[in-house]
Amino acid sequence: MFATLRRCAQVVSSASRPNPALSLSKSSRQKSPLSRVSVDGLFQTYKPVTPALRHLKRPLNPHLYAGRPVRLLTYPLRKNGGRNNTGRITVRHRGGGHRQRIRIVDWKREEGGIWDVIRIEYDPGRSAHLALIRRRRTLESESEAAEGDPYGPGWAYILATEGMRAGDSVQSFRSGIPPDLVPGLNLNLSSAKSKLPSEHGAENDADTDNTSSLALGIFRALTLKSGNVLPLALIPPGTVVHNVTLTPTGPARLVRSAGTSALIVSHETADQSASPNPTLYTQVRLASGEIRRILQGAFATIGTVSNPLWKHRSLGKAGRSRWLGWRPAVRGVAMNAKDHPHGGGRGKGKSNKHPVSIWGWGTKGTRTRKPGPKGPKNSNKLVVKERPRGVERRKL
Repeated sequence: MFATLRRCAQVVSSASRPNPALSLSKSSRQKSPLSRVSVDGLFQTYKPVTPALRHLKRPLNPHLYAGRPVRLLTYPLRKNGGRNNTGRITVRHRGGGHRQRIRIVDWKREEGGIWDVIRIEYDPGRSAHLALIRRRRTLESESEAAEGDPYGPGWAYILATEGMRAGDSVQSFRSGIPPDLVPGLNLNLSSAKSKLPSEHGAENDADTDNTSSLALGIFRALTLKSGNVLPLALIPPGTVVHNVTLTPTGPARLVRSAGTSALIVSHETADQSASPNPTLYTQVRLASGEIRRILQGAFATIGTVSNPLWKHRSLGKAGRSRWLGWRPAVRGVAMNAKDHPHGGGRGKGKSNKHPVSIWGWGTKGTRTRKPGPKGPKNSNKLVVKERPRGVERRKL
């Protein structure tokens, strides 16, 4: 008996002493980090120490700023769990999530001049990244900023374009084109009906009102840079744009998600209209494949929206989705008959019914609006070509 206790004591004492061969120093632990880069070098994956890390995949963004946002350019998000003022759920599958502050993004960019990109930041409220920009200061503005708040009116958040980094500069020509930018270029962009030059070749770009093809070419060479805001009439066909406005004075409405872009297809000319003072449009191909007519007095930003690999990310676990404020989505066939049209019955079938939503609307490709002239009045008058659906979409 005493021999058995002696052997047990030896085993316990040997187990309590750390083995120097198995212990890792701080430097050796740093050489074997938990995360690792995938083969293509575009995503960050993790060693499957836990099941939650096995399928976690994040795009590599080493250029993002690791600090907090500018507080004066944010305000707190008051969460309501998808409920309206009466307490009824109006948006399903929402609730919880981490605390967030809404970033105030400048969707109009009406102030001209040169703005410097200070840093690129992560925004929890959208898929794209944000760029913190500051108006390039003169000696007078530098002295004024030294006396007041460092984050004054000369700071703003904008959507970062793909490839934009700290140290770049952007410009907005929404308030007008400086008269000394290009000699011989004089355009009136204050009206949506202004006769702006179109792009149909060098011979058709000839002398319009106070505009020459040479001056227009020099202007495009100076201003067609990623992040600059230009009127649609001055952007040549084939240019990739985003942040497209629908009116000459409104904010950006279209093409704002991560990795998306639109394409300038063509410009209408005054010769194509019988009206003496026609309203000219530009045809733009959106990310969905729809070709739409937009006023030539509207504006767009050159380039593609940042973070194009966002759609290929993998959250890895359900809890990460809860951190983002998303609650589980229960299938209709798993509910009772009183809770969903697909509910009830024996087994998991929906009883040979067409798939519908919880409110009985047709889903999984069912059209809810009549296209063409049979639809709502003037609903599609600006759509030249509708977005492809079904088999046409799969061919793209």
